[in-house]
Amino acid sequence: MTHHDAPAFAGDRDQAIHDMEEQLSFLWRRARANGNKVARQVHPDMEPGAYGLLAALQRKGSLRLTDLAAEIGVGKPSVSRQVTLLESLGIVRKTADPLDGRAQTISLTEEGARQLSAAQTARRHVFHDLLADWPVDDLSSLAALLTRLNHSYRNDPM
Repeated sequence: MTHHDAPAFAGDRDQAIHDMEEQLSFLWRRARANGNKVARQVHPDMEPGAYGLLAALQRKGSLRLTDLAAEIGVGKPSVSRQVTLLESLGIVRKTADPLDGRAQTISLTEEGARQLSAAQTARRHVFHDLLADWPVDDLSSLAALLTRLNHSYRNDPM
């Protein structure tokens, strides 16, 4: 590459990042709308943002409020508010932490776990239908690229 090629190369990269950002914005809007549907499937009164909280509890079993907030990357007051609502809906429960009686852990109730699993199954069916004509190699490549992007966010200093 000669020196005069550098600006064109930078322009190509800028355009590629612009295109990627535009497509990700579109995907995030769709994902948010999808998240609203999934949340309503778990419970009609559940806030869409609570889905990530429930998925974290599903993965981890039970967590203290502080650990749950860190796990999903949301502030403790916001998580506390969501947990209070989810507890009132019978989706999560608070119990005394066996390691520290002053603290509480949060976990899914049996009904909450059942409703979350049913909503996730419905969401997987949507993806199966949506991506039915995609070759497996393309799906694997997309998953690998999204994983790489998510790892990049972990290193983001913002």
